[in-house]
Amino acid sequence: MPSFERWDLAEASKVVTARASEQGATLEIFHELAERFGFVDRAIVPVVAEALNLSRAEVYGTLTFYHDFRDHPPGRCTIKVCRAEACQSRGALAVSEELFRKLGVGWHGTTDDGAITVEPVYCLGLCANAPAVLVNDEPLGDLRVETVDELIEEARS
Repeated sequence: MPSFERWDLAEASKVVTARASEQGATLEIFHELAERFGFVDRAIVPVVAEALNLSRAEVYGTLTFYHDFRDHPPGRCTIKVCRAEACQSRGALAVSEELFRKLGVGWHGTTDDGAITVEPVYCLGLCANAPAVLVNDEPLGDLRVETVDELIEEARS
C-alpha cells in the first residue's frame, strides 16, 4: 500500500519553489505533491498562483480539471473502477453500485475507517477481462456483483 507524508503547507511550498521555473510547472508541481502527499490540498492554490504569476482561477481550474488530483487524503487502498464502454457493457455499473452499498461511499469517497477510496477510471485496457478494476494499481478483471466481497477483502488485506 502506498505511504504518504502528512500534508504540510511549508513542505508543499518548497516543491512549488523548486519547480516554479520548469516548463509546464503547474502540472509538474501537482504531480509531485500528489505523489508525495497522496492529494493536493487547495491551500496550495495561492502559493502556486503567486510563484507562477498566474491567477488563482487558472491554478484552481487546472487542479480541478484533472481526475488524478484529489483534494483530500485517499484511503490506505484505492479501488479504481473502469467506466469505459466495454466494462459498462459487462456489468461495471452493478459492480460499482455494490461496492458503494457495501462500503457506504460513492465516487471519490473514502470509507469512515480510512481503509478504501473508490474512484472512477476511464479505460484500463483490460476490455477482454471486463469489468475490471485496479486495486492499488494491481489489475483485477472479470468482476461480478458476487465477487465484490472478495474484492473488498483483497483491498483491506
